[in-house]
Amino acid sequence: MAGTVVFDLDGTLADTSADLIAAANACFQTRGLGDLLDPVADALIAFHGGRAMLRAGYGRLPADTLLPPGAEEEDYPRLLGHYGAAIATHTRLYPGTEAALDRLADAGHRLAVCTNKPSALAEVLLRELGIRERFAAMIGADTLPVRKPDPRPYRAAVEGAGGVVARSFLVGDTETDRKTASAAGVRVALVAFGPEGEGLSRLAPEAMLRHFDELPALATDWLG
Repeated sequence: MAGTVVFDLDGTLADTSADLIAAANACFQTRGLGDLLDPVADALIAFHGGRAMLRAGYGRLPADTLLPPGAEEEDYPRLLGHYGAAIATHTRLYPGTEAALDRLADAGHRLAVCTNKPSALAEVLLRELGIRERFAAMIGADTLPVRKPDPRPYRAAVEGAGGVVARSFLVGDTETDRKTASAAGVRVALVAFGPEGEGLSRLAPEAMLRHFDELPALATDWLG
C-alpha cells in the first residue's frame, strides 16, 4: 500500500527567498527607506513570512526614524501585492525536485503540499514552476481557520490527496514543520539544502535530506 508525502513549499520545494525579499524591499522603497533586506544574507528571514520580513526591516532603522502607527499591517497587503506581481522572477526549484516527484509518483505515492503561504499565491507559484499538477492536494495558510504547526492543515492535505495520516510523512525546512509533524504524529524529513542547512539537525528530525535524490529511497523505507 502506497503512502502520502506532504511537502512544505517555500524553502523546501523551491528557493523563493529572493522574490520574497524583493517584495518587502518594494514596501520599504515606497516609504523612502531604501532596500533594508539583503536577498542572500536575509534568505532565512524570508522563509518566516511577510510580517517577519517587515519587522526585520523596520528593526534596522535608526531609533529616530518615524513610522506611522500600524506600518506593518499597512504594508503587509502591499507586500503580498508586490510579491504576486513578480512571484517567480528569481524563484527556482531545488536541484532534483522534479525527478524526485516523478519517482515518488511512479512508486504509487500520493503527493500533497501543505504551506503557510496564502493559498492563492501558492497555487500561482506552483503553476509558474510547472509542478502544480503533480500534487493531488494543496492546503495553504488560509484554506482552514488554522495553519501549521496546528496539525489540521497537514491532515487535510493527506486526506485531500486520498491518503491516510498513519501512512504519510512531511518534508519541510523549519521548526514549524518539525512541530507540525510532531502534532500530527508523523515523521518529518528536513532539508539541509536551504538557508539554515545542517543547522536544522538541532530539531532532531527523523531524517535530514541533503539532496532530493535521497527522498525516494526514504519514502520506500518509511512507507513501503
